[in-house]
Amino acid sequence: MKSIKTFAAVIALATSFGAFAAQTVTATASTLDGAEAKIAAKAAAEGATSYKVIEAYPGNRVHMTAELNK
Repeated sequence: MKSIKTFAAVIALATSFGAFAAQTVTATASTLDGAEAKIAAKAAAEGATSYKVIEAYPGNRVHMTAELNK
């Protein structure tokens, strides 16, 4: 019986943490400003209150990834 309660508690915690997982979005543009503008537009469309750029790779084009906070 104790193992069933423990299992149920683990499932409840795993489910609650999954609900708070951050959503990520990506964008590609020719400049950093252009990529960030696309990220901002996607964040607004998703209803995010803010976003945090977690990576940006420049080259011929800029690839940027951000986490959205709701």
